[in-house]
Amino acid sequence: MNKILLLTSCLMLFSCSTSSTQETTQTPDEVEIENTSQEWSIPISEVLDGGPGRDGIPALENPPFLAAENVYPILFDEDLVLGYKNGNDTRAYPHIILDWHEIINDNIGDVSLAITYCPLTGTGIGWNRVIDGNETTFGVSGLLYQTNLVPFDRATKSNWSQILNESVNGSLSGEKADLIQLVETDWATWRAMFPTTKVVSLETDFDRTYGVYPYSSYKTNNDFFLFPTPKDNRLPLKERVHAIIDNDKAKAYRFSNFDDNNVFKDTFNGKDYLIVGNSKVIVSFKLDTTQNTSNFEFIYNGSGEAFVQDDNGNQWNIFGELVVGSGNALKASSSFMGYWFSIPAFYETEVYGE
Repeated sequence: MNKILLLTSCLMLFSCSTSSTQETTQTPDEVEIENTSQEWSIPISEVLDGGPGRDGIPALENPPFLAAENVYPILFDEDLVLGYKNGNDTRAYPHIILDWHEIINDNIGDVSLAITYCPLTGTGIGWNRVIDGNETTFGVSGLLYQTNLVPFDRATKSNWSQILNESVNGSLSGEKADLIQLVETDWATWRAMFPTTKVVSLETDFDRTYGVYPYSSYKTNNDFFLFPTPKDNRLPLKERVHAIIDNDKAKAYRFSNFDDNNVFKDTFNGKDYLIVGNSKVIVSFKLDTTQNTSNFEFIYNGSGEAFVQDDNGNQWNIFGELVVGSGNALKASSSFMGYWFSIPAFYETEVYGE
């Protein structure tokens, strides 16, 4: 059997070098044995070992939260967060924490949520942690595929591809993750929409320099990569885009698409979508046949939940929940934000407007 290629990056090791007693680490050989004992559904020669080993980057589990008013100056207006809403419970998961932990396992009411975030592809995706009726937690395997995070579930030790949303090795190979809608935006926008939000505290019991990005100029330098990966030069490689996924295809939307119009409809892979955004946030919804006959307008004014409205006066928030009127909820698309290069590395990808 082919061996996993071992690539050790100084920056990856730096991000995991200061640890508390809660962390566990393994040698590369131990990782190799555990992760090659079963077949992979992706090319094993392209599964790379980032260096720290399984759990070397420690995922968080049910971390403590702060009220929004207690976050400044820890979190600044321009800092990106992944937001989640379950009823009246809204929570923000800051990039400055996810840069160092990559996965947060959380329980919000009746929802078992895994926030999965890969700082090397800029992709934040929510997964349901109940698989085949059993709750599990996810950890960081230390492996990468196309520069992207490979989580593992602790119940079966199966490995998963984050961007493919699928188990790619182990007893759950081929199992799809049930997506949970997240919204990525800056802290100022999230706080204005949901002022009672809670935010993950920096008191994680791990010694990390939260707020100091661990990968130097990586997220802004289009020529700086730590691992080999395909590169599609239609757009700047590290540009943040919103990607709608449908089977093996994707369509990417840019923030510049919203310079002149904050809301538009689009058809992708035979399905109709509503795309809404501004310079701070992009979201998309899959329209049913009734909704597709309506006209929509962007109504967000910098405060409150109301985000988009139809010509009957129905209003929805950024999660597609109805906040005014009597219409149906808008169904979230299968989508996420990420660096442009990461989308065509996994999917046959269109770019809106091109």
